[in-house]
Amino acid sequence: MRFSKVEVIQTMKATGLVPVFYHKDIEVAKNIVKACYEGGIRAFEFTNRGDFAHEVFGELVKYANKECPEMIMGIGSIVDAPTAALYIQLGANFIVGPLFNPEVAKVANRRLVPYAPGCGSVSEVGFAQEMGCDICKVFPGDVLGAAFVKNLKAPMPWSNLMVTGGVKPETANLKSWFDAGVTCVGMGSNLFPAEMIKSGDWNGIRQLCADAIAIIQQVKK
Repeated sequence: MRFSKVEVIQTMKATGLVPVFYHKDIEVAKNIVKACYEGGIRAFEFTNRGDFAHEVFGELVKYANKECPEMIMGIGSIVDAPTAALYIQLGANFIVGPLFNPEVAKVANRRLVPYAPGCGSVSEVGFAQEMGCDICKVFPGDVLGAAFVKNLKAPMPWSNLMVTGGVKPETANLKSWFDAGVTCVGMGSNLFPAEMIKSGDWNGIRQLCADAIAIIQQVKK
C-alpha cells in the first residue's frame, strides 16, 4: 500500500470530497484523474461497474502513481470479498461498497485498507463500526437525507460518515450535508457532466472540482 489507513482517512477528512467515477476507456479515465488532481482532489474512487473494470483500474493506478503522486486511488461498488482482494492486489488504497459485507471487512482489515461500506440504517453503521470500518458510507444519500446523518450523530458522535447519492457541487446542498455532520461526500455524475466528458473538457471538470472543494472548505464547521 502506498498510503497508510490513517493517511487515507485524514485525506478524506481534509479535502471533504471523493469523486466517484467509472469509464471503460482508460484514456478518458486518465484525463479525469488528472483533472481532479489539478482541481485539488486527493482521494479518488473508481467504480467496479463494467466488464474488465479491474484492467482499467490497474492501468489507472500505475498512471496516477507517476503523474499524480499524492492521489489516493480507491475502488467502489465492491460487494464481495474476492473482488475486494483482487482490487487490493491492483493497488486499491481504500474500498467502498453500496452495502455492508463483513467478509469484505475481514479482507480489508487484514491488509489495513480502509473499507467504507454502504449503510442505510443506524444498526448497519453500528455493525460496520464493530467490524473495524472507520468511515461508513451513508447510501443512498438522496433517499436517507441530511436529517438521517444529524440524528445518527446525536447518539453516536464518533461516527465518520461519507454520503453518496444526491450530492451536488452547490453551496446549499453541500452546506446541508456538512451542517448535519458528514466527514466527507462522494460525488459522481454531478461532478462529471456527460457533455464535458464527450467533448473532452478536462479543464471544465478541473474547475468543477476546485469549486466544489472551495465550497466545502467554506461550509465546513
